[in-house]
Amino acid sequence: MKKLTTIVISILFLLGLMACQFSPNIDFFDKKTTQPASVVVVTPTAQPSYSGGTIGISDSVLSDIFDRVNPGVVSIFISSDQGQASGSGFVYDTEGHIITNFHVVDGANYIEVDFPSGLKAEGTILSTDLDSDIAVIKVNVPADQLVPIPLGDSDALKVGQLVVAIGNPFSTFSSTMTMGIVSAKGRILDSIRTDADQNSFTAGDIIQTDATINPGNSGGPLLNLNGEVIGINRAIQTSGTTSDGSPVNSGIGFAVSINIVKRVLPTLLLGEKYDYPYIGISSSPYDFTLAEYRALDISQTSGCYITSVTAGGPAEQAGLQGGTNPTEIPNLFSGGDLIIAVDGKSIISYGDLISYVFTHKSPGDQITLSIIRDGKQMEVPLTLGKRP
Repeated sequence: MKKLTTIVISILFLLGLMACQFSPNIDFFDKKTTQPASVVVVTPTAQPSYSGGTIGISDSVLSDIFDRVNPGVVSIFISSDQGQASGSGFVYDTEGHIITNFHVVDGANYIEVDFPSGLKAEGTILSTDLDSDIAVIKVNVPADQLVPIPLGDSDALKVGQLVVAIGNPFSTFSSTMTMGIVSAKGRILDSIRTDADQNSFTAGDIIQTDATINPGNSGGPLLNLNGEVIGINRAIQTSGTTSDGSPVNSGIGFAVSINIVKRVLPTLLLGEKYDYPYIGISSSPYDFTLAEYRALDISQTSGCYITSVTAGGPAEQAGLQGGTNPTEIPNLFSGGDLIIAVDGKSIISYGDLISYVFTHKSPGDQITLSIIRDGKQMEVPLTLGKRP
């Protein structure tokens, strides 16, 4: 467990400042290096139905997924002032929109999009979303050369469900398919976007998977066994580097949930900025220990503990309170509210709260937070702001 004596609890929920890093070993691969390197959704015919969770699948199921989906998975090569880099992406519609990660195309002076058919096209950035690390690229390609991949429902995913990834690892192994499971849901990562003090905001509703993804897989699809995109591969937790400096895959990968993407895309396709909901509280991304809960004088050992409230933010306006009373544990202050539910949905962790608000709410919406304060439960209505 992470001890609060070794971290600084300073993550501002949704819009808040993330002073402590999620992990020093999270690698958003595909960073720039000097190495060479109307929406139409097509649903394939004869698509098998899969509800998830069974290991007894035939290899023909996986082959069928690859045959149907791979034509819509692209390799992306960019040139920037820092050098050359590569990543992956997938076809969203027959109008030439390609979805990938923002960090794949960040700073690009030139973008090349390569299709499995051998077709190559120049791409231009239509719009980006740094908060969830998403970018939309536009290519001028005939519609009959584009194979859109259908989008699934990431809320329907279950831990243990089989998933596959297709992408362009290490810039040279295009059309590579790997398989794994959904290891966890509702994870959080640092957002690429920062505030004026260079503190990271929070990206939520992240899917954790052990499907093998490597540098070059960023932006490629994570798919269920119906061949539907349920996430966009974004990062890996590394366990060191190889002799050439490449990150070592530890079996822990992260993908942006497709339900986040589906909320953001309509705005991005218009070339506009998507506004994320904002509460304005700080919390810890890690579970508290029993000793820490006791120091906080809280009997319930789950929920989202508010360490501080942003001045003037929605939380302060709603009357929520952060911790202000020193405890015997350094950097841990008691007296804050413990959020145990939102709109009647139980909250076990900080990530649960982020996932719910990100995927179901917009700025201006009202939510009801169930909190425990001084041993008593109460309901607090709160109107969400927008991330500045």
